[in-house]
Amino acid sequence: MGLMRFGIWKFAVVLLPFFAGCGQEDGQLREAKKNVVMIEVTAQIWDYRLPWNPGTVSSSRGAGFVIDGKRILTNAHVISGARYITVQREADPRKYPAKVLHVAHDCDLALVEVQDPEFFKGTTALPIGGIPDLESVVSVYGFPIGGDRLSVTRGVVSRIDYNSYTHSGRESHLAIQIDAAINPGNSGGPVMQADKVVGVAFQGFRGDVAQNVGYMIPTPVIRRFLKDVEDGHYDHYVDIAIRWMPLENPAMRKYLHRPNDGLGVVVTDIFSEGSSDGALKKEDVLLSIDGHPIESDGSVRLDGQPVQLEEIVERKFAGDQVELEVWRNQSLQKVALTLRPAEMFSMYENLYEEAPRYVLYGGLVFQPLTSNLMVGLVGSADLRLRQTYTLFGQDQLYRDTPEPVILSSVLPDRLNVYLGGMAGQIVREINGRRIRTLADVMPALESGGERTVIRFEGDQRPAVLKKSEVDRVMPRIMAQYGIKEASRTEINGRRLAKGSFSGETKK
Repeated sequence: MGLMRFGIWKFAVVLLPFFAGCGQEDGQLREAKKNVVMIEVTAQIWDYRLPWNPGTVSSSRGAGFVIDGKRILTNAHVISGARYITVQREADPRKYPAKVLHVAHDCDLALVEVQDPEFFKGTTALPIGGIPDLESVVSVYGFPIGGDRLSVTRGVVSRIDYNSYTHSGRESHLAIQIDAAINPGNSGGPVMQADKVVGVAFQGFRGDVAQNVGYMIPTPVIRRFLKDVEDGHYDHYVDIAIRWMPLENPAMRKYLHRPNDGLGVVVTDIFSEGSSDGALKKEDVLLSIDGHPIESDGSVRLDGQPVQLEEIVERKFAGDQVELEVWRNQSLQKVALTLRPAEMFSMYENLYEEAPRYVLYGGLVFQPLTSNLMVGLVGSADLRLRQTYTLFGQDQLYRDTPEPVILSSVLPDRLNVYLGGMAGQIVREINGRRIRTLADVMPALESGGERTVIRFEGDQRPAVLKKSEVDRVMPRIMAQYGIKEASRTEINGRRLAKGSFSGETKK
């Protein structure tokens, strides 16, 4: 087990509407009808196989609800890639234009704002509560497929655990399982108990995997997100960036000189450049975190519930500290860590709003290795590429190559017709220059003599192109394939490399 988590789920479930009866539920339903909204989104997701292509336009819908500050809380996956958003209240035919205020893909939450004050007349912010008890009843509100009116489904809280968040691609956070299916259209809606929001509906299992099982984002995750954006900007989750294993084996405990007291986990790896780099060591035994004893299975007690020790870190922000009690060399030590995001693992995160970066040269397309690109290359990726992707974090390959660059495709032309079989390989060097990130590609292509020589990991065959021929055919290739820009080497407005070939770099 460890603190770096990688999870990929796909969900398609059926929601069975249930309309509540009387008493407290009536008041809660009245509040929901005033404050739960339908969100309709027209989105455009970038095509990572053709990185210059803005992608196809699609439409979808989800739910959201009004919170304090005249804001609407929903899921990040509801508004991902949005080009146009409207929100609509129950029994109101008007659709109000809206825009994304903040988005957190790592915890699948987003805030949407509506500028027309008319929209908020008669609304009241839904209060955010705590974590519901196991076996307690909750109500899920939203607009699932099958109709346009507000639907409410009741379910029982069956599990509170650390779980994968599908939308991110790699993140795991606290999640609550309920015995009510979460259907497309239900995502982003509130889960309520005693007139308070206790979660946001966000994912569930396919019907052929499990029936009537859904998950909600609990309020500690919601509160952290809302706290994070108070400064007008969302920052990534922090991570102590280690691997650990349970300390349940008596022989292992004896080897580490620990009594059989049921406490502690053993550190098996520390990721360089992470929060624990230089502070923790392999075979350290973690006994407590911020004063919370760590059980031998890695759990701690928090808010009266057993949760994984990562949850203590989950509630902190970049720059915060966490205090560890560590057993090292047969003595107790106190270790303070200053927390920061594990940016070296960003390759595993699904990208949504970011335009794909690439360099086009003589029909050869160079791209950084990302989760999105690997999905596009399924079935055609070189074995070495799949191995690098898998081991990038596990074996800390990022220390030598922070951003592997691959020859993602070859656009056929008379100039490169013999190079098609080299697509899908990792670029090792260009003109004798080591390629560690996409920023290295353009300077390397501009260097050297009259020929460009490209070498790949584990392949002795080089790709060789004559530079004067590349300059001559680039306009033709770009015209043939409808490409307006020969490169895009920026991310979030930050220049990663300079120069271009027969085209201007996108700003």
